[in-house]
Amino acid sequence: QNPPGSRLSTVPRRWLNLQEYQSKKLMQESGVAVQRFYVADSASEALEAAKRLNAKEIVLKAQILAGGRGKGVFDSGLKGGVHLTKDPAVVGELANKMLGFNLTTKQTPKDGVKVKTVMVAEALDITRETYFAILMDRACNGPVMVGSPQGGMDIEEVAASSPELIFKEVIDIFEGVQDVQALRMAANLGFKGPLQRQAADQIKRLYDLFLKVDATQVEVNPLGETPEGQVVCFDAKISFDDNAEFRQKAVFAMDDMTESDPTETAAAKWDLKYIGLDGNIACFVNGAGLAMATCDIIDLHGGKPANFLDLGGGVQERQVYEAFKLLTADPKVEAILVNIFGGIVNCAIIANGITKACRELELKVPLVVRLEGTNVHEAKRILTESGLPITAAENLDDAAKKAVAAIHK
Repeated sequence: QNPPGSRLSTVPRRWLNLQEYQSKKLMQESGVAVQRFYVADSASEALEAAKRLNAKEIVLKAQILAGGRGKGVFDSGLKGGVHLTKDPAVVGELANKMLGFNLTTKQTPKDGVKVKTVMVAEALDITRETYFAILMDRACNGPVMVGSPQGGMDIEEVAASSPELIFKEVIDIFEGVQDVQALRMAANLGFKGPLQRQAADQIKRLYDLFLKVDATQVEVNPLGETPEGQVVCFDAKISFDDNAEFRQKAVFAMDDMTESDPTETAAAKWDLKYIGLDGNIACFVNGAGLAMATCDIIDLHGGKPANFLDLGGGVQERQVYEAFKLLTADPKVEAILVNIFGGIVNCAIIANGITKACRELELKVPLVVRLEGTNVHEAKRILTESGLPITAAENLDDAAKKAVAAIHK
């Protein structure tokens, strides 16, 4: 539910990104079994943490949001963002080559991402790996548990090659996870004897976490079994419902935006969804579907989109101004194409924002505008009477042609 006096948000939001240690902390707080760990932002802290763990073996993990850390390379020369050792002193030496250096993996930008934090954790052996997730499923009108005894690998591959190894349990939102369901899922995951009850308990705790943090998905891969007879969540990805930000302030305060594109971060402050692309025609639209169609039609006419900027639904004049500010700050942009279909968006607000931005920012690149829908006649009058060099377009195809032509003049 929304708070009293509020209305349903129609603006796009940036996905919440948490580091691995932050997700593990949330799990720990809900009684989910994870490895013992500490977090450090200096080599001396990492060394102290390794000593404090007093573990047979220690795993040191660089904390960045990108995947493929284990096979990554640091610009310090160190290979691998994940290291195992039995000697605490080695943890300090390795942390010294991680912290403050850039780690490049298959998923990072080519220059890599600077590592500011490391996680020092107890290394545990895994005798068996399983997959478990809780997610919202539209077909079931609520949460569903999905599990497989084939963990530690891409679940899509398992679903494609061995669909009989994917097990599903629909959760009644009023009743929650029942004991019989949790035990059945634990058995399907291959846990036997006392481990079955332990796994069922972990499943119920994961559902408690799912509810507690307003998650849309909690994915554990692997949910593992140790030689000592423990069921442990070794790695987890949590996706959050951004509409619950108002009641999950502590969780959203952990949002790590340091690895985000600065333009994306700036856009998010104004509830704009921005994705940078390689071309030179800026696309300013409302709605993700319209954005993709606009990019495709520009491409069809021989142009290349420079970005995907989605204004969303609850638009204000200031947002339009800030959007133009972001677009004109990009040196790659040689033309701007505005393509707005006004359903819940008032075209006149867009037109006022455009004219204000053009004047105050002294727009230097060609601007093509296609507006359709709510209050469009008033919007067209505002643009025409502005006296600004704005090229009007009748439809999306016409707009794309004119934007491509403008950069070739």
